[in-house]
Formats: sequence, C-alpha cells, structure tokens
Amino acid sequence: MSKTQAPHAKNLTVDGVTVNVSSLDEAVSSIVEAAERGDNFSVCTLNLDHVVHLQQKPDFRAAYRRARFVTADGFPIVILSHLLGRPISRTTGADLAAPLCEAAGKKGLPIFLFGSDRPTLDKTAAELRKRYQGLQIVGTFAPGRNFDAYSAEADTAIAQIRASGAKLCFLALGAPRQEVFASRCIDELDGTGCLCFGAALDFIAGTQVRAPMFTQRAGLEWAWRMLRDPRRLAPRYARCAAAVPRLIAGTLPQILNARMRKAA
Repeated sequence: MSKTQAPHAKNLTVDGVTVNVSSLDEAVSSIVEAAERGDNFSVCTLNLDHVVHLQQKPDFRAAYRRARFVTADGFPIVILSHLLGRPISRTTGADLAAPLCEAAGKKGLPIFLFGSDRPTLDKTAAELRKRYQGLQIVGTFAPGRNFDAYSAEADTAIAQIRASGAKLCFLALGAPRQEVFASRCIDELDGTGCLCFGAALDFIAGTQVRAPMFTQRAGLEWAWRMLRDPRRLAPRYARCAAAVPRLIAGTLPQILNARMRKAA
C-alpha cells in the first residue's frame, strides 16, 4: 500500500512538495524501515533543477507529491529550511547509496539497479558486491535512450523488478523520467521502494567523478560540475538561477508565519 506525502506545518514546502527528511541518518533509517515492512514507496531528492521541473511539468509535480520521502539536494533548499526554523542537512542520492547498501547487506534487503547503461550497471553491481558483504543485487535493467515511464519497455522493466523480489530499486535515469517512473511503480510493484538516485550509480562505477568534498561542503558542487561540462550544464544552471526569486517568494510566507508563531 503506497502513501502520499502528509505535509507537516513545520516542514519546508515547495510547490506542494514537503521536504520531510531532515538528515542522512533519518533518510536511511526511514527507508530501511519501510522496506522491511514491504511497503511500496518512492524517494526523491529536491534541488533547484527539480524546482524548475516542478513549475513546468505537471506529471513530474504529481510524481514528487506522491513521494513518501523527500530530502534536500541543494543548498538553497537547505538555507530556506534554516530560515524557516526547521533546519535540514543536504542529502543527495549519491550520499544515500553507500549507507543504504550497507544496511541492505546486513538486513537481507535485495536491490535492483535500473538505468544508465549495461557496462555501468555491471561495474556498479560488481563494485557494490565487493564493498558490502551480504548485499544481494537481484537484477539490473538498462533502458533505451528514449525511455518512457508508460511504454512497453517500462512494462517489461516493471515485470522484471517485480519478479526479482527486490525490496529497493535504485533508479538512475535523471529527472524527470526517474521520478515519473517511480510514481508508476508505487502502483504496480509488490513491496518495493524506488529511489531516484540520478548519477549515483555512475559515481560508484567510476564512469563519472563526483566533485571534491570541499566543494560539496561549500555548496559549490554545481560550479565544479559546470566547469567540467559547461556546454551541457551552463544552460541548466542558468534556469536554476532564474528560479531562485520565485522559490524565495513562494516560501517567504511560510518563513514569516513560522517566525511570527515563534515570536508570539
């Protein structure tokens, strides 16, 4: 049985999406508990690029609002949460992958890897089995370049995930495809949580290199990535920057109300 988000008055909400997980530890423990119960659920990590998609794509917005767990992947989201008085720490898909695999290995929660390409999935599976004793990777699926969440290919993928018995499915399709596919999976799988992980599998396989830790801590991971691939990422980050004023305007009433309640 899937559950939609239950907005909490104290949590930061963006376009109807509530960031309801405050830390990496809380995310891991909540996801593991849901997987052990045999729930269907999805996990999304909110960043500025996603905020842009939320404004423009109704299917993406609907998928996000169905997510059981939403973390903050992006320092503007983190900063706004502090202003609200409900501080959260940045938790990306890449941050979640390692501790979830460690927990899954210890608790016997089988994992399915979905997305990217066949060589990357093979490398990722081999690396994860090497790192985490007892981890069961029960299937992989590398979709075509134009994967559609409601296509015949998606039907095949869902059937394979279901047959594998996976309790967790790591989705590495990029937004908005992975979130829309995860939303469909909530209705059609049997006790599987779908986690929207973006480039996390590529980082594990070594086919992409994550930004150095000092840039992550300084909130400059986006700048490091853009310098490495400016042609592809500069337009995206320009759109993200343009979304900041609307994001602030949309959350300002929440922040002011929270501060007024605190002062009363």
